Amino acid sequence: MKRSEYFLPTIKEVPTEAEAISHQLMLRAGLVKKVAAGIYTFLPLGLRVLKKIESIVREEMNQVGAQELLMPALQPAEIWQESGRWYAYGAEMWRLKDRNERDFCLGPTHEELITDIVRKSIRSYKDLPINLYQIQFKYRDEPRPRFGILRAREFLMKDAYSFDRDEAGLKKSYQKMYEAYQRIFNRLGLRYFIVEAATGLIGGSRSHEFIAEAQAGEDIIYTCSRCGYGASAELATSIADYYEKETEKELQEVFTPGMTTVEEVSSYLKVSPRKLVKTMIYKVDNELLAVLVPGDREVNESKLAAYLGKDQFELLSDDGFERFGLVKGFVGPVGLEVGKTVADVNLKQMKNFVVGANKRDTHLVNVNLRDFKVDDFVDLTFPLEGEFCSRCEKGKIEVKKGIELGHVFQLGTRYSEAMKAYFNDADGRLKPYQMGCYGIGVSRLLSAIIEQNHDEKGIIWPWPVAPFEAHLVLVFPDREELRSRAESFYRRLVKEGYEVLFDQRTDVSPGEKFAEADLVGTPIQVIFGKKALEGKLEIKIRRTGERKEQSFAEAFELVREEIRKGRAGFVC
Repeated sequence: MKRSEYFLPTIKEVPTEAEAISHQLMLRAGLVKKVAAGIYTFLPLGLRVLKKIESIVREEMNQVGAQELLMPALQPAEIWQESGRWYAYGAEMWRLKDRNERDFCLGPTHEELITDIVRKSIRSYKDLPINLYQIQFKYRDEPRPRFGILRAREFLMKDAYSFDRDEAGLKKSYQKMYEAYQRIFNRLGLRYFIVEAATGLIGGSRSHEFIAEAQAGEDIIYTCSRCGYGASAELATSIADYYEKETEKELQEVFTPGMTTVEEVSSYLKVSPRKLVKTMIYKVDNELLAVLVPGDREVNESKLAAYLGKDQFELLSDDGFERFGLVKGFVGPVGLEVGKTVADVNLKQMKNFVVGANKRDTHLVNVNLRDFKVDDFVDLTFPLEGEFCSRCEKGKIEVKKGIELGHVFQLGTRYSEAMKAYFNDADGRLKPYQMGCYGIGVSRLLSAIIEQNHDEKGIIWPWPVAPFEAHLVLVFPDREELRSRAESFYRRLVKEGYEVLFDQRTDVSPGEKFAEADLVGTPIQVIFGKKALEGKLEIKIRRTGERKEQSFAEAFELVREEIRKGRAGFVC
């Protein structure tokens, strides 16, 4: 493709709206164009990369026997009402009505629709197992779209769904997809972690997330430095050391004027935040729930939701404190009258801690578990970096930021039972399908790749997804002999089936051409400069910056060999 004919609107300056480096580079390199918050057009260069990512995903899905279909984005409300998720999905679901006032949604996911298709099509165990997948746009009304296509309201996703006779079959299907995901992300050259994860609104008994480490990531993951344990924030555990080798002291009341935060109280009393216990008041089904956690930790509301068996709860508002006669900033468990009190398991180790006294400007010190009632001790907090791993008990917990690349779930009969999706088994009995679902954020893979492959000059594409395989730069297009040689080199590469971007523009300076070549990030650059008139070409490897001078014949063979290695799966 000749650059003068290619639609590639690059930008020199960093867009002020872009926080993440991948967002900045995608805008600057002309991969995408913003339409509205969280909605983007993929321009020709970005679409080339996206199609290559799709191709790798599709190849690996087909390799494990998954069959591709394409379901509509527009889905009727009835099937979501059957599963019970029509209202559970909340404000993120795009809801709309047709001219007959019938309810529809733009699919944030497709579990209901695929279950409806299979229950109407497969009735016998003889037709199982089956795995169906699609690559299609999804829609979620994100409250805070950010980081470009990393958190978008319209995004391209690969979602697959397996249907099996029994749990053993489901586990086999799950493992096949788990391994296929590893091959996909390996082929894309991504560095990633596999972590245990919560099933959330999708549901099911087990799930794993594939997370690419990146500073722009919004997912927090916890890994062990020794045994390889990894978990998402919703499930991560650790071994904390709050063991107090001291005898219990006499409870005392102390004056703490205007001290309402952990930082203020610990500073005023000259104790560590670890010696405080926070009492968080939640409203659950019109009843009050007290949640006690050490002062140096935060409530993990995903764990709290799992404990409660519901995600509909909220912290008590300022008006609520007044209505229930509580003093905000000074609430504590001693003498507290609420529906239920639960405490983080770490409180079992603590002695002589500090809590609010349930009256203004007052705290209690030397409080112990003897002084109040706890209904349940539950793991309710996030691990802290440096604590011991709960799996091997020897490694230290490391906290990392990452981008979710994919998520696999063992759904079991979550949807098949709710939607009465049954098959006739060999014994003649009707049984619900054992289901699994497997998602990959195809469009966000593009961002994740850039986050891990860039420098101060621009993108550095791994070979398998590079939009072009070679970038030819004609430095002096006004010199006819040089131009003729470059044209001949370009035509020969194209004739042999290579993907080439040829910058032969006459109205752009050499410096601008070099800068754009680095920004766009094609793996190999062929530079037709002054020495080309002497029969020498400069070859630059984008990733390493290595430069070589070669004769025309040698340069052509080098380019051909580099592309051959790239097509064979060479990443770096």
